[in-house]
Amino acid sequence: MADTGSFTDYLELRPDKAGLLDLLHVLYSGNVDENESMFGPPGTEIAGMRRRWDIFISLLAQRSLLLLSSPMARFGSAVGFWGNLVPDNGGLLSLFANFMRGEVQMPEKGSDTYRSAIGLIDTRVKLDKSIKSGDPRYQAALAIMAAKLSYENERFIKSTIKNQWKMEFLAYYNCWNDYQEDFTTQAFIMRDKTNSPADLIVVAFRGTEPFDATQWCTDIDFSWYEIPHVGKIHGGFIKALGLQKNGSLPEKLDAHSNNQKPYAYYVVREKLRDELRRNENARYVVTGHSLGGALAVLFPLVLALHGEDLLLERLEGVYTFGQPRVGDEKLGEFAEKYLGDAEGRRRYSRFVYCNDLVPRLPYDDSTLLFKHFGKCLYYNSFYRGTVKDEEPNKNYFSVFTVIPKYFNAMWELVRGFFIGFIEGSDYSEGWTLRLLRLFGLIVPGLPPHSPQDYVNCTRLGNYLPLDTDKHEIKLD
Repeated sequence: MADTGSFTDYLELRPDKAGLLDLLHVLYSGNVDENESMFGPPGTEIAGMRRRWDIFISLLAQRSLLLLSSPMARFGSAVGFWGNLVPDNGGLLSLFANFMRGEVQMPEKGSDTYRSAIGLIDTRVKLDKSIKSGDPRYQAALAIMAAKLSYENERFIKSTIKNQWKMEFLAYYNCWNDYQEDFTTQAFIMRDKTNSPADLIVVAFRGTEPFDATQWCTDIDFSWYEIPHVGKIHGGFIKALGLQKNGSLPEKLDAHSNNQKPYAYYVVREKLRDELRRNENARYVVTGHSLGGALAVLFPLVLALHGEDLLLERLEGVYTFGQPRVGDEKLGEFAEKYLGDAEGRRRYSRFVYCNDLVPRLPYDDSTLLFKHFGKCLYYNSFYRGTVKDEEPNKNYFSVFTVIPKYFNAMWELVRGFFIGFIEGSDYSEGWTLRLLRLFGLIVPGLPPHSPQDYVNCTRLGNYLPLDTDKHEIKLD
């Protein structure tokens, strides 16, 4: 039995050990001891057919993704190659001309011009010049651009921060996940000196790569771990942040264990400590999109768990975009104690765009017990926002919203053809995004998850202050 460390109760799903018989066994028996695909304290029983069904679906989906990991990776590499080859050669006609002359410019993966799949969907790298420091929209607009930039390679990130944003690049981390035995978690840190000496440090966690099967497994992993007096935490996300293989999340790592592999929580925490010591006026924000948003909001909660009062005092805000649920209601109550400041200002801004599927997972129901906490900054497909306790259609799969979702998907596809003429060239949508919008006519919840719409929410949408009882406020 593994040492569970600070966790009193837990359920760990093991899709890599899930054979067909193990999967079927979940449906008719909740005895964890009898099933290789699950791990928990001795004698653990999963009561209720509905809950066992949810776990069965999670294991089946993860197992399928693991089997598809190689073809997904190859397809992703092909998308990245061709997606970068065409613009690197000035378009299709120039590519053909270069091919005839034997002068084709081959894309270099890892270079400061090589874009990820997310970067090919939304090619914007410049900040909105009309949103300057001091504007109430500034931090959110900077946060989503940093969250989007986190999908790129280190050289691309460094070049963009230095040359486009005129800010200071501080660090890039490629971090280890003990459970997936791979470097699956990425983050970077930068400094915005616009209000120097009151520097703003930005920590951005990368979200789910579209063609990375192991990261998709993290998103749909229904494992959980319960911390006394804190609550239940989503297993996949806490593993990505730095949960140790022995089931512990210690305040300090043993310097001689695990060959000193970098774990996201610990390396980011140490870098923040160093930077905040150098400038007593500096503050920081944490941000991320999708999986990155889950890591961003869990990061300060682990700081609170470890009693990192100084770091929590200097936290300016947490901005998440398309973030999935990260724990149960008790965890939300714990979070509310630490995600405000001494003046009572709320420091957690959770953006949800329209029919984005990911913020509505894992389910908020009587079997899985996952809950969002804090206020939801919800924007519709016209980029008009309201402050809500919960996004509409919170579990997505409602029969009453099927027709409206498909109509909205058609509207988003049509909108993409003329938004650039109305709002300016920065909002034009390329063919990569249009193909994704077309796919939305089949699965309407996936295209709205793209960072493109979240960037548009922070630039075109109305400002939504969290510390007001009004539900919709326009920015003058």
